[in-house]
Amino acid sequence: MTATHLSSPAADAPVGPVATGPRDPHDRAGRRLRSLDLLRGVTVAGMITVNATAGVQGLDKPVFAPLLHADWAGFTLADTVFPAFLTMVGVSIAISAKPDAGGAAATRRVLARAGRMILLGLLLGHMFFLADFHKYVPRLPGVLQRIGIVFAICAILYPRMSGRARAIAAGVLLVGYWGLCLLPMPDGSATDLWVQGHNFVSWVDRAVFGNWRYVKGPDGYDPEGLLSTLPAIAQGLLGTLAGDYLRRGQPVTAAAKRLFVAGIAGMAAGLVWGLVFPIAKNLWTSSFVLLSTGLTVALLGVFHGWFDRDDRPATKGDLFGSFGRNAIAAYVLHDLASIILTGDAIQLPFRWLAPAVGTQAAALVPVAIFVAIVWYPIAYMDKRGWYLRV
Repeated sequence: MTATHLSSPAADAPVGPVATGPRDPHDRAGRRLRSLDLLRGVTVAGMITVNATAGVQGLDKPVFAPLLHADWAGFTLADTVFPAFLTMVGVSIAISAKPDAGGAAATRRVLARAGRMILLGLLLGHMFFLADFHKYVPRLPGVLQRIGIVFAICAILYPRMSGRARAIAAGVLLVGYWGLCLLPMPDGSATDLWVQGHNFVSWVDRAVFGNWRYVKGPDGYDPEGLLSTLPAIAQGLLGTLAGDYLRRGQPVTAAAKRLFVAGIAGMAAGLVWGLVFPIAKNLWTSSFVLLSTGLTVALLGVFHGWFDRDDRPATKGDLFGSFGRNAIAAYVLHDLASIILTGDAIQLPFRWLAPAVGTQAAALVPVAIFVAIVWYPIAYMDKRGWYLRV
């Protein structure tokens, strides 16, 4: 689910804050971080697990609720996946930035890359159009489309704004979005942020997308809709701040602790804000942004402290590293292969195990098999050095 494999080795010193004097041995600027690749890989595996679980549930099989998205307000394990990608997009932009990042040529590269990402998202989202075009309802927003937009805006702003300016911009977007959500709806309906679709942001989705929105009905909306892209951009900008800190010449242990503390503070702020502005992924509320960004940054601190201590080379073909280094390929493959979940062969273990372990535990087996099916070719590509770049 992501083009968050944006970090790449670079010999040139990046723009933005760097250590003064000779390059510190702990300076991560322009280097590929094992911690970021592994955390991204964990997130990719989580994405495949969540999407496969939803597919299994669609076959009328009970599954564990934490592996499904919250219906509206709430925060489940499944809700951590997508925002983690957006946060890591920002981290990767900061780490991999080069001296010419603010130039016209670099801007064209950013826009071209974002355009290819958006196009790929549209192609994957409409790949079954010809099979049943009479009943098919197109949808313009989507996961890769949102990632592409966030990447483009954050990558263009990064070399043109200081860290403080980016932090202020993120804060303005989050507070301003809260105000947008509270605006009265033009149709006269009552605003209630705790009820699905009863807010101005969802009304805009209904007005603009009509039947093309993801969730139909009078209270429908699109979880990757127009105005909810604003806090998603803020999430990417917050990720660049974490990336700024990672690339500096700081001892790994100290940097890891500070990232962890910052992440915990973000989570706490999100939980407190959630008392008045509900934590809701489908509305991409500001409290949801702070909670999910804080969680990602805290985990990144843990991973950084553990995996970046001695700059050991990456192990090719491992589970999480392979997913993290080839995230786009994993996303495309899992989307194309999702039809496998409906096959008798992958569902057979469920029927065997359900009487013994229960339906929820048994439903994990086809999910695990699907993750393994997607991982094997990705691991092979990793060993051969084949990476899908958009």
